[in-house]
Amino acid sequence: MIGLEGRIIGVDLTDRMLEQAQSRVHRHGWRNVELVCTDAAKFVFPPEVNGILSTFALTLMPGYDRITRSGRASLAPGGRFAILDLKKPENAPRWLTRFMVRLTAPFGVSLDLTERHPWESIEKHVPVTFYEEFFFGFVYLPTGEVG
Repeated sequence: MIGLEGRIIGVDLTDRMLEQAQSRVHRHGWRNVELVCTDAAKFVFPPEVNGILSTFALTLMPGYDRITRSGRASLAPGGRFAILDLKKPENAPRWLTRFMVRLTAPFGVSLDLTERHPWESIEKHVPVTFYEEFFFGFVYLPTGEVG
């Protein structure tokens, strides 16, 4: 989608995730991918970014609002910000929430994270143009676009 002229910057704090990403980059022969090992809260977004995608990460970061605000400030006109992440559905029975947390615990998910609301952050900083929930409301995908 980004073509030969586009560029992807992958940011992660863990060496293991970056190793997997590097393996994929190498396997596909991509030359326009840069991988950065840093905390997303400390990452300085380049100016005039066309898109930002966070997958199953923002809920894990205490500074998600600062990250969303900083990412929004870097978006070019027409740029998009999308988050795919986990949340506790409004009317989910407590036992089901505990079960889902237990299933995702190996990925750093804990019950206290269910009180974080990164989707509210994107709504605050980027005009949301699309929102959908999956898996009984445990996974959400908002997309915002700047004018």
